[in-house]
Amino acid sequence: MVAFGRALMADPDVLVVDELSLGLAPLVIADLAEHLRALNDERGLAILLIEQNARLALDLCARGYVLEAGRIRAEGTAAELAAGSAVADAYLGGAASPAGEGDA
Repeated sequence: MVAFGRALMADPDVLVVDELSLGLAPLVIADLAEHLRALNDERGLAILLIEQNARLALDLCARGYVLEAGRIRAEGTAAELAAGSAVADAYLGGAASPAGEGDA
């Protein structure tokens, strides 16, 4: 949290946040997420969020990219990504397909 505040003291145009949820209590994560939303809405601060918690990332971001083994597996708006079966199955707790199915 100190690093977060220190980064904002520089009044950046872009803020890179790597693993916002790592090691923090859920209430702290929710509070930081609301601050990020406010910074984006009120100051127009661009935020690049790298996050393994797909639900949090899709809730916070307007657009996303899903990386797997260093390659972009899916991209689109948060709504498109959340609605996509591959992303939902792999990252949001959807039903897993048997090996080989859905692979193209």
